[in-house]
Amino acid sequence: MNPPGGSAPQALKPGDLLLALLANVAWAFNFIAGKAGVDHFQPFLFTALRFAVLLLVLLPFLRWIPGRMRGVLSIALVLGVVHFALVFLGLGASGDISSVAIASQLYVPFSALLALVWLGETLDRRRLAGIVSAFGGVLVIGFDPVVFRHLDALLLITAGAMAQAVATIQMRQLRGVSVFVLQAWIALCATPALALLSLLFEHGQWEAVRTATGLELATPVYSAIGASLVGHGIVYYLLVRYPVSVTTPLMLLSPVLAVAFGGLLWGDVLTWKLVLGGVLTLAGIAVITAPAVNRRAATR
Repeated sequence: MNPPGGSAPQALKPGDLLLALLANVAWAFNFIAGKAGVDHFQPFLFTALRFAVLLLVLLPFLRWIPGRMRGVLSIALVLGVVHFALVFLGLGASGDISSVAIASQLYVPFSALLALVWLGETLDRRRLAGIVSAFGGVLVIGFDPVVFRHLDALLLITAGAMAQAVATIQMRQLRGVSVFVLQAWIALCATPALALLSLLFEHGQWEAVRTATGLELATPVYSAIGASLVGHGIVYYLLVRYPVSVTTPLMLLSPVLAVAFGGLLWGDVLTWKLVLGGVLTLAGIAVITAPAVNRRAATR
């Protein structure tokens, strides 16, 4: 729960800090699982399988929510279908994992800009500088030789980040819906929609499933269980116990770990452009998410 007005945000307990680390690891490794998955399955098929697994697990949470279904279904369309389809299409087209992990964080500055328009929030110069830094960092990444050869992937990931930002604003306006209920509806809507997209634009789906190894079959399962249930479940657990200003900055570790996993497990090569762009992007996001309340408290 949030502390009373004017009091400093409390630090995470050691056990909760370990949970935050676990969430970061789960999300970071999802980029590896996703890249391995879309290298065997086609992107739409992989995403449909991912949500089918999630739907099976979350069926007990599926229930009608009177007065809120329009918002729930809108989020399911934007996040479940548009965002995830674009992200896994981007992973399939990318030449590395590191640039994808960093560019996907653009949903933070996109969310800040959308909140300015849709929610009437304000942007001070500090957060505006953070937005400029974040976008500038992704521009630098775009000139990395590996990324430059796959600019379509960077554009797809950026579009996916924009869709996630739209869904983030929608979720901020949604009240009284638990994280697992919302995820169950997202999975219910996304599974048939993405299966249809796969049937329309992809081929050889049955062959891909039939010839998949156990490790390849595990990739959509991990993406559903590890990223959605473990990752989002932990963050929801933390958000009901700590302020957003304490929890959200901790999630910046996820893209850093993803870059490390990309180098160690996928053979990504960290060029100076990727490192510089990553630092600019993540520094900008850190500035955007840093709570303004800390500055006021420091003057007391």
